[in-house]
Amino acid sequence: MTAFEQLTVDLAERSYDIRIGPGLLDGVGAALVPLMQGRRAFVVTDDSVAPLYLPRLRASLAAAGIEAMVEVMPAGEGSKDFAHLEALLDAMLAARAERGTMVVALGGGVIGDLTGFAAAVLLRGVDFVQIPTTLLAQVDSSVGGKTGINTRQGKNLVGAFHQPRLVLADTAVLDTLPRRQVLAGYAEVVKYGVIDDEPFFSWLERHGPAVVAGDEAARRQAVAVSCRAKARIVAADEREGGVRALLNLGHTFGHALEAETGFSDEMLHGEAVALGMVMALDLSARLGLAPRADAERLVRHLDTVGLPTRLAGHRAWDAGRLLHHMAGDKKVKDGKVTFVLARGIGQSFLTREVPAEAVAAMLGDFIATTR
Repeated sequence: MTAFEQLTVDLAERSYDIRIGPGLLDGVGAALVPLMQGRRAFVVTDDSVAPLYLPRLRASLAAAGIEAMVEVMPAGEGSKDFAHLEALLDAMLAARAERGTMVVALGGGVIGDLTGFAAAVLLRGVDFVQIPTTLLAQVDSSVGGKTGINTRQGKNLVGAFHQPRLVLADTAVLDTLPRRQVLAGYAEVVKYGVIDDEPFFSWLERHGPAVVAGDEAARRQAVAVSCRAKARIVAADEREGGVRALLNLGHTFGHALEAETGFSDEMLHGEAVALGMVMALDLSARLGLAPRADAERLVRHLDTVGLPTRLAGHRAWDAGRLLHHMAGDKKVKDGKVTFVLARGIGQSFLTREVPAEAVAAMLGDFIATTR
């Protein structure tokens, strides 16, 4: 197996490793054996990933003497709902999955979230492993144990905290991602710099184009730094009682945009996060909290790599509807939306004390600049 970098998410008896590097997919079986109670695995993937990587995963499991059962779900955000969760659980039960069965999520954030939630509730909880195949999943959703599905009321409003036993981030699989998907994942990478790591943001300003273009060393560095940051935050606040909420930078606005577009491919999650970060820094500058130059610096970098910084004009955006979606966000407390704002690049903080009129004015102006 190719050499890899290993990090640990320190959660006492529920601690687990994150392995990062090219070629990890071919060694999955050997990596799982020490973690398993038996020799049966239930693999969940989607119809985009399966043709590319399922045969290699099957071969690796078979070489380790692991019997593999497989369920292939439809690709896309539409699979993160009650109907597909029920279908997946039915398939697991029909396959006679036991508490000793290892569930394996092979795919992007949708598959990871859906599979993790199914593992959390199947037989009141079974072990699972994340094998993220998108940049977004490798740097964010596969780490930290957040699982869940979407509902008509919003994104990820039903779910559970259920930590994986292992995360295997094979950076070589990113080579098959469409550029748009790479960019969507890159938005989450940028997020870590804006939260509390200005030197990393500066590194991205120099090397971000190489990360997006597929430079192996640059990608591996970006994934490792991102995972290290998330592991540190999750270890300090597993269930988002405090500092972990900083990871939602750009997400309160972003989830509202996703809800307005029906959680469709019209706007990918990472694209919504990029726009949400622009809004958060713009609002911070308007409130006199952050220098306007830092908000412009973020926009400049996102523009440079090709992420959206303005809304697409083919839709009739409405500030009131976006505010309505934000009011249903799972981080609302006592009727107040929790915002992640910033005093500058690398200086993000949480607050519920944001004047509603300031948010509405920012949204109105942002909509007015649609392309």
